[in-house]
Amino acid sequence: MNRKYSSLLFGIFALVLIWFLVANLEKWWSFRLDMTEEGKYSIGQASLDVLEDMDGPLEIDVLLAGDLPPGMVRFQRNIEQILKTFRSYSREEIIINYLDPLQIASDSSERYILKLADYGINPTNLHSNQNGAQSTQLIFPGVVLRSSTREIGVLLLKGELGMGPEETLNLSIENLEFEIGQAIKRLYTRNKRAIGIIIGQGEMDEDEGYGMVEALNEDFEVYKVPFDQAKSVEDLLTFEVLIVAGPKKAYGVREKYLLDQFLMYGGNVLFLMDEMAVNLEMAGGNGTVAMPFDTGLDDLLFRYGVRINKDLIQDLNFGYYPVVSGEYGNQPQIVPLPWPFYVQAGKMANHPITKGLDVVEFRFVSSIDTVKADNVIKTPLIFSSDYTRRESAPARVAFKDMAVEPDVRAFNSGSLPLAYLLEGKFTSFFKNRFVPDEFDKNKFLPESNGGRILITGDADVIKSWIHPQDDQPLPLGNNPFAESKTANRTFLQNTINYMVAPNGIIASKSKSFEIRPLNKVKVKQQKSMWQVINVVVPVIVVILIGWFKQFLRKRKYAK
Repeated sequence: MNRKYSSLLFGIFALVLIWFLVANLEKWWSFRLDMTEEGKYSIGQASLDVLEDMDGPLEIDVLLAGDLPPGMVRFQRNIEQILKTFRSYSREEIIINYLDPLQIASDSSERYILKLADYGINPTNLHSNQNGAQSTQLIFPGVVLRSSTREIGVLLLKGELGMGPEETLNLSIENLEFEIGQAIKRLYTRNKRAIGIIIGQGEMDEDEGYGMVEALNEDFEVYKVPFDQAKSVEDLLTFEVLIVAGPKKAYGVREKYLLDQFLMYGGNVLFLMDEMAVNLEMAGGNGTVAMPFDTGLDDLLFRYGVRINKDLIQDLNFGYYPVVSGEYGNQPQIVPLPWPFYVQAGKMANHPITKGLDVVEFRFVSSIDTVKADNVIKTPLIFSSDYTRRESAPARVAFKDMAVEPDVRAFNSGSLPLAYLLEGKFTSFFKNRFVPDEFDKNKFLPESNGGRILITGDADVIKSWIHPQDDQPLPLGNNPFAESKTANRTFLQNTINYMVAPNGIIASKSKSFEIRPLNKVKVKQQKSMWQVINVVVPVIVVILIGWFKQFLRKRKYAK
C-alpha cells in the first residue's frame, strides 16, 4: 500500500475516532458553560440538591401548548429550557410531554380541567392582537409533575398586584426554577422537618387554624406544642420553627423564657399578634371600640428590635365584610360591603418570601415600628397602599360606617409596613435578668448564633374563613364572599421555607432577568445606518468575495 492510500486511511480513522470521542464525551465528562450575565441557563446549588435526592423517574406535562401568541411562546420556551436544564443535571430520567387540556377528548377534558383546578391551575383568558384582529384564547400556564407514587400541579404564571402583562411574564420566568424545583422537592422528600404551633394561651381554635396546617402539611410535619408540658428548652429544639398565632392570654415569664432561649439556640419564630381586641358581635348599631390587648410579649419583641403599635390600619385598597341586609322569605340575605379594616396588601418587597406574591389580606392589622437592636437586620416585606390611616386605641368599629363613603383626605398616613423579617444575632431578653428558678442557669445563652423572626400585627393573616353554608373551614386565601383568592397561603409557605433554609430552593427566587428594550431614540436616529449595514453591506461583501475569487482564478490560469 503506497503512502498516499496510507495517509487517506489514517485521516479517515482519525475522523471516526474524533467523532466517537465527541459523541461520547458527555458520558465521561459532563459540563455546561453559561455565558449569560444573569445565569439564565444555570441552576443553583439548592436545585442541584433537589435533583440529587430524586429516587425515581419523573414525568412532566407542560400544559402551555398549541398555537400561542409571541409572549406565551417566549414563556413556553423558557419553561422548556429550565426543564431541559433540570434533565441535564439529573441522574434520573425526566420525560417532558406537551399537552393542551382543551384538545383532549371531550369526555375526558372536563374531568382533567377540574383536576387541574384542584391543583390551582385555572385557565387564563388571553387577549391578543393577531393580523390586526383581536382574539381571545384559553391557556393553562402550568405543569403537572408525576413520580411513580404521586402527582402534583403547579401554576407558573404569577404576578404582583398592579403589574402589566410584560412585567408579570418576566417575573414568572424568573421564578420558574423555584416553582418547578419546589414541586420536585415535594414529590421526592421523605423526611419532613418539624414545625410547632404553640397552644395553651388562647390561640386559634381548630377550625380557624385549619388553613395554616393544610398549607404546611405539604412540606413539613406540623405539631401542636402545649407550653405547659415543655419542661426545658431542649424539649423544643426538635422543631425548626415555632408559630405564635394570636394568643388571647398574656404570656408569663416562664413562656417568654422558653421562646427566648429557643431563639438563642438557633430556632426561628413567627409572631402573628393581635394587639387590639375587636368584638364584631358588638359592631352593629352604634358600633363598638377596639381596645389594646396585652399579649405579654411586647417587651420581648422590643428587645429583638420591633414594636407593634396599639392601633388599627384602614386602607382604601380594602376587602369586603359580609353583612345581613334583610331576609328573602325565610333566608337571610348576605351582602359583602367594603370594609377598610380588611387591608388588601399588594405592595411587596423584592425578597424571596414576597417576590411575585399576589395580594395578601390582613384583617384588623396594627402598624409596626422598629427600634434599635445591634446585629439584627430588619426587612419590611409587605406594605399597605399609599392611601391608609391609623386609628389609635380606642378605635371605633361600626358596621354602619360602611354605608358612608370614606374621605380620601383622611387616608394620608402613606404606605405602612405590615410584616417584618428580623435576621441576625439576637440578644436575650433575660440577659442581666434573673432566670426563672425551674430552669438550669448553666444552660442559659445570653446571645444567639443566628436566627430569624417574622412579625405581623395581625393573626388573621393565617386564619381560615368559615363557609357560611356548611360551617366548614376553607384553605388560606379562600374567601367565600370574594371572587378571587388571596396569596395568604403562599405567603405562609414561603415564610416557613425561608426560615428553615434561607439558602435552600427558595433562594432561587432571587434570580433576576433584565428586560433590555431597544433605545427608541437611538433606533430613530440610527435607523438608516443599521438598514444599510444589515441589507447593503452583506451584498457588497459577497460581490467583493466573488470578484476576488475571479481575480485569483484569472491570474492563476493566465500563467
